[in-house]
Amino acid sequence: MKKLRDEAAERILILDGAMGTMIQRYKLTETDFRGARFADIPGQLKGNNDLLCLTRPDVIEDIHRKYLTAGADIIETNTFSSTRISMADYHAEEYVREMNLTAARLARRLADEFSTDEKPRFVAGSVGPTNKTCSMSPDVNNPAYRAVTFDQLADAYREQMVALLEGGVDALLIETIFDTLNAKAAIFAAGQAMEQTGITVPLMLSVTVADISGRTLSGQTLDAFLASVSHADIFSIGLNCSFGAEQLKPFLQQLAARAPYYISAYPNAGLPNSLGLYDQAPADMARQVKEYIAEGLVNIIGGCCGTTDAYIAQYPALIAGAAPHVPTAKPDALWLSGLELLEVTPEKNFINIGERCNVAGSRKFLRLIQEKKYDEALSIARHQVEDGAQLLDINMDDGLLDTEAEMTNFLNLIASEPDIARVPIMIDSSKWEVIEAGLKCLQGKSVVNSISLKEGEERFLAHARLIKQHGAAAVVMAFDEKGQADTAERKIEVCSRAYRLLVGEAGFNPHDIIFDPNVLAIATGMEEHNNYAVDFIRATAWIRANLPGAHVSGGVSNLSFSFRGNDYIREAMHAVFLYHAIRAGMDMGIVNPASAVLYTDLPADILEKIEDVVLNRRPDAAERLIELAERMKIAQRNTSADTTTAALAWREGTDVEERLQYALMKGIADYMEEDLHEALDKYPKAVDIIEGPLMTGMNRVGDLFGAGKMFLPQVVKTARTMKRAVAILQPHIEAEKSEGIASAGKVLIATVKGDVHDIGKNIVGVVMACSGYEIIDLGVMVPAEIILRRAREEQVDMIGLSGLITPSLDEMVHVATEMEKAGLDLPLLIGGATTSRLHTALKIAPVYHAPVVHLKDASQNSAVAARLMHPAQRALLTAELNAEYEKLRAEHTAQSTPKVSLETARDNKLNLF
Repeated sequence: MKKLRDEAAERILILDGAMGTMIQRYKLTETDFRGARFADIPGQLKGNNDLLCLTRPDVIEDIHRKYLTAGADIIETNTFSSTRISMADYHAEEYVREMNLTAARLARRLADEFSTDEKPRFVAGSVGPTNKTCSMSPDVNNPAYRAVTFDQLADAYREQMVALLEGGVDALLIETIFDTLNAKAAIFAAGQAMEQTGITVPLMLSVTVADISGRTLSGQTLDAFLASVSHADIFSIGLNCSFGAEQLKPFLQQLAARAPYYISAYPNAGLPNSLGLYDQAPADMARQVKEYIAEGLVNIIGGCCGTTDAYIAQYPALIAGAAPHVPTAKPDALWLSGLELLEVTPEKNFINIGERCNVAGSRKFLRLIQEKKYDEALSIARHQVEDGAQLLDINMDDGLLDTEAEMTNFLNLIASEPDIARVPIMIDSSKWEVIEAGLKCLQGKSVVNSISLKEGEERFLAHARLIKQHGAAAVVMAFDEKGQADTAERKIEVCSRAYRLLVGEAGFNPHDIIFDPNVLAIATGMEEHNNYAVDFIRATAWIRANLPGAHVSGGVSNLSFSFRGNDYIREAMHAVFLYHAIRAGMDMGIVNPASAVLYTDLPADILEKIEDVVLNRRPDAAERLIELAERMKIAQRNTSADTTTAALAWREGTDVEERLQYALMKGIADYMEEDLHEALDKYPKAVDIIEGPLMTGMNRVGDLFGAGKMFLPQVVKTARTMKRAVAILQPHIEAEKSEGIASAGKVLIATVKGDVHDIGKNIVGVVMACSGYEIIDLGVMVPAEIILRRAREEQVDMIGLSGLITPSLDEMVHVATEMEKAGLDLPLLIGGATTSRLHTALKIAPVYHAPVVHLKDASQNSAVAARLMHPAQRALLTAELNAEYEKLRAEHTAQSTPKVSLETARDNKLNLF
């Protein structure tokens, strides 16, 4: 008889409906739940539905039979709450194994009774989330407190799963996930249970979103959740509870587009009424579920709260002849997550790891931890994220600290701070027990810093396997049994060996490997150190070319250790080193996010001397840089009175446009008000300043970022400065507006779902408002359904979509597709750092019939909008766009290299002999 995996590949499967809803129909009393056997257990047992497997198995059997008769291919065991943790409320912990074993055997018998060769029936062992959460504190006064630990959850889940496996289930279904850390404990336990029993079955996950934001109760987005569980061997992933089929659909679309697994959905019977009951009729729910099937979103469909066998009976007709969902490909990138996803792609240029929450590297942070001033310590983490850190490195290694306790406490505190917890965490420690403790605190996909081969292959692999079980990526230091790798050849030797072990023996995803080939100090006066930066850069290039998927990181501050005390020289060295290392393939690093020195800032003579040192271009390079550094220190001492004057040299002999652009690029807001008032005397309108020098400065920032000469923290500072400038000009812009002027049109603008960047969108809003347009700004992270609904409600004339990160491109395509389905005929404006004319032509315009216009910067919007508001001009612009996009598509097709199959390529190989 076919297995579950075989059936899912061929057709859509039907899962059963709600167990609790069905049990309520039997009007059971306390006596039914208690029976004679549990007469002496204190408290009320009514409501403990899982206990009915022992006291009223006939009821549970009847419910299974009804669902099987209705057409269910998969029935769930009545074990949603059958763990020690949940059963503690009923004083029934000692019966947990028996409850699970009995429930599994009962469901197994019924499934076998209904199975045929044509339609086999399957049993999914139901594993609920328990009544406790591992990521949040139940005590509002103590955010670090947890009512349950990861280990307690994993032990409870393992006990349950061992019994379910021994009882004969075909799959384990971890469902109604509201806290990803609970789910990670369950996944961890599933691996242990399968190893203990020798029985391997498919693993099914089903998450529940808490509200229309699409986040779990513990705050994660669905994309972040996918990253958190990506280490597991998952059969299916899906959504249940929370919403009815209609409300669940947008989130199901998002999941189906991103998850490389089979997709399940079992929604509630609509939304509950004021009494908490579900009024939606089976036929009404079926009409909504039919959309899932027609759009190819699902492989498994069932029902949750409020559904009965009558609802499930609607499904066989819906799935007859329907094609199942085809899972998307696995991501070809490193996925990390906090509350939000961090996808490490080439477009991100460089991932900045915040370094200041490290007791070994920051005296201030160490003092705050020692003095238990955790609020102030958290503020350091918060400032790093605000300054652009995309990961946070946390290190508590100090001889006078209880390192494991401090790591646990601080990570739990971070979890209570959404503005910090949104980024992934790097757990940094030389003690394995501290790393393991940290892994048990984080619901996101974190990074372990670090493991190495210095204690041999056996220990290296043991640590690697545990890291994989906990769902983390790993920094691998270039150490082995011989010691630290210093030359390029040694770095390559150690890293290639570690890669083979991780991928070949530990089963690591190559994208989860981050090599640190050791950034070592240069210009130390010792000749053997002179080539260390070159060795790192050479090893980096080799790793990226020869170890597919692997990433390269490093502690950049180590490079300039010889120049401690001279911050300018140190930051200049870092800027030069990063410029060359990133070009070689270094894509992340532990750096100071507030660093102010840019590669492009360096005077030619200083740049030459520093590059001589970093690239080891001449034997006296170190001496020349030391001499320069000494001269700079003397000059600084001798001209201390003129420090302010020197620092303000950029303001001398320059016009206001140059000063504004420089201030933007450097993120200096101190003189913004003064300069803008000077510009107001020079420009006819305040908005002209935005469209002129400020936009020129922002475009220059974009160019430098794309060229690898600026990094995200520096870009964030420029965005803040731009925001400050717009705020200063806003009153003048409002005053310049003509009273009683008719609206030029109504424009809805939004940063798309998954993206939190809004500076560009805000500028567009200001510029267009100055041209008489009424702006409806929906903010950031806006789902497609809200954009469409508000567009109808507000009766807007056009929609503008903004996004900075690469995933926003796919979301824009999704919004355009939904606009087409909804029958909208509104022009669509596309803007943002990652967008392009070519992407718009290839991906967005083809899915939407109305004009789709890509706009490079805010200065273009008003002119384009004016053409779109004029019928004749709109037709002319549409024709121009169609011709331009068709040309771009043709050129792209001509440039694309046709691919052939591997077999054909082998047949076409060059035969020389």
